[in-house]
Amino acid sequence: MKQYTLLLLLLGSFSTWAAGTHYDMQVDGLACPFCAYSIEKKFKNIDGVENVNVDLEKGKVSVDVGNGVQLTEPQMIKLFKDAGFTYRSMQAKPL
Repeated sequence: MKQYTLLLLLLGSFSTWAAGTHYDMQVDGLACPFCAYSIEKKFKNIDGVENVNVDLEKGKVSVDVGNGVQLTEPQMIKLFKDAGFTYRSMQAKPL
C-alpha cells in the first residue's frame, strides 16, 4: 500500500511540475486562414510551445507553453510585427 501511495504522490508531483502557462493575446489584422497559419508557424519555432490556437473572428491567439517557458511582451510585439500583425495585449494564467 505504501508503494501505491508513493506512486500517486510522484505522479501528482510530476503533473504539477509539468504544468506550464496559458497565454491569451489580442492581435489586430487577423483576417484569413493564411494569417492563422503564419502565426502558428512563428510560435512553433519557439522551444516549449505546446499548443497554438488562432481565433480569427475575435482577433485572439491562445498559446500553451511548458513549464519554465515564458513569453514576454517585447518578444510578442516583435513576433507579431514581423508576421505583419499588431500586438495589443497579453494575459497569462497557469495551466
